[in-house]
Amino acid sequence: IAHLADVISGYFVPVVIGIAILASVLWYLVGKFGIYSLDSEPSVFALKILISVLVIACPCSLGLATPTAIMVGTGRGAELGILIKSGEALEKAYKVDTVIFDKTGTITAGKPTVTNIKSVKLQEDIILKVVASLEQNSEHPLGEAVLREANIRKLDLYTVRDFTSKTGKGIVGILENTPVGDVEVIVGNKKIMDEYNIDISNHLDESIKLFDEGKTVIYLATKKGYLGLIAIADKVKETSKETVEELKKIGIDVIMLTGDNERTAKAIAKEVGIEKIIAEVSPKDKYQNVKMLQEQGKRVAMVGDGINDSPALTQADIGIAVGGGADIALESADIVLMSKDVKDVPKAIELSRATMKNIKENLFWAFIYNGLGIPIAAGILYPITGHLLNPMIAGGAMAMSSVSVVTNALRLKWFK
Repeated sequence: IAHLADVISGYFVPVVIGIAILASVLWYLVGKFGIYSLDSEPSVFALKILISVLVIACPCSLGLATPTAIMVGTGRGAELGILIKSGEALEKAYKVDTVIFDKTGTITAGKPTVTNIKSVKLQEDIILKVVASLEQNSEHPLGEAVLREANIRKLDLYTVRDFTSKTGKGIVGILENTPVGDVEVIVGNKKIMDEYNIDISNHLDESIKLFDEGKTVIYLATKKGYLGLIAIADKVKETSKETVEELKKIGIDVIMLTGDNERTAKAIAKEVGIEKIIAEVSPKDKYQNVKMLQEQGKRVAMVGDGINDSPALTQADIGIAVGGGADIALESADIVLMSKDVKDVPKAIELSRATMKNIKENLFWAFIYNGLGIPIAAGILYPITGHLLNPMIAGGAMAMSSVSVVTNALRLKWFK
């Protein structure tokens, strides 16, 4: 929109110069040939016309309309804990009609805890010890939950070698010096179990019950077969439901996008009031889903906090990172919420809308002012009133137009 003002000014300035020259020449000829009686010499009168038109039409207010509003808007955002990285981000947020939320650490608190451990034949602590040993090398929040539980139970973990992380599926590694020697262990979701041809069909019913409770399930197996599972629950943030309701009120579609199991995702989504869910997606799939929505004509904001959200944050029209998240997510985003709460998402969109409305008001009044001021400065009222606009008054009026634009922009400081 700043570019639009620059383009308009590019046409506006030569047009005004043309009007000033044309008006001054016409009035000079009118006075020179006695067509109309002037109150001064034709050359002096014409010079006053020329100066008054040029001064009153000076497009300062056009140039100030956008940057002042953006400066005040981003400053107000900072006061509210919303870091807007650029004017472009502020403008794009105004057009957003779809907001996509990641689940873990965004809608939920990101502090998952172990709630259930189910085993085929091993003790609970053995299952936990094996999974925690492998999770030592993982940075996933679910892995951190398992490690916390293992620390609470004061379990000594195994050394791991040949650790491999399979994005969107799980992890694999060899545990050294177990009671049965070195063992390759597979930990993750159903996708990784299928990849290694581990049959878990007899245990899906107990998994489904856990999914319906909004819990995430991690399966444990060796190449010989399934050993057990660990269920992890992540508490929904208190303001998530309120945030979703607020976004719906201002006409925004809300979608939850997660790599978690579909049943778990549905349980969490139902709790916060989200109807549209895209589950069991990899980081690449998150990116592709954002792109697909954009191809449908949607203006998309992506809200996330993790490393796996960064491709989607970059692809979205507006990437919004939740404070306290991964550095790469904060770097990829256009807007950073300084708190760890999503309640600032609708605030950011409303602030963008208020700023764009303010800019349009500024541009409107700047054009109206010039539209009225130029004919008066050109002497259109002189035959009626017998008075000509003094160049000094024109200069004062020009300054007042800039003051009015800045004053209007400053109203954003009281945005709530």
